Amino acid sequence: MKKIFLLIVLSIVFLAGEASAKRIAVSVDKANIRSGPGTNYGVIWSAGKYYPFNVIKQSGEWLKVRDFEDDEGWIFHKNVESLPAVIIKVPLANVREGPGETGRLLFQAEKGVSLKRLGTKGKWLKVEHSDGEVGWIHESLVW
Repeated sequence: MKKIFLLIVLSIVFLAGEASAKRIAVSVDKANIRSGPGTNYGVIWSAGKYYPFNVIKQSGEWLKVRDFEDDEGWIFHKNVESLPAVIIKVPLANVREGPGETGRLLFQAEKGVSLKRLGTKGKWLKVEHSDGEVGWIHESLVW
């Protein structure tokens, strides 16, 4: 019984920590994600402007982050801000002129494309691509 109770408590603490993780996004054109907290660690991948992350740890001026696919790495704090950003989590998403499925299709975004969130209307998000294109997308298509 004690083991079950402990497991439940630990699960609640873990989930609460995940829910309260600070959301940040890349604020520069391109930022390197490294395997450790410093430039002496290798670059794992690069993330473009508005790419969102959850912060899971900090070490000095470096942040350990997790993305929408649960990939983790370290990013220098000056390359990110508390920007409202989302990322496409489906293979292909329509971005429309207005909130709703009847709005004219402006462009399509592939999985992994990041967008700055400008506002909301119901379950629709007004978003901006890093190239300046603005439109609306349904919240179910993004992380």
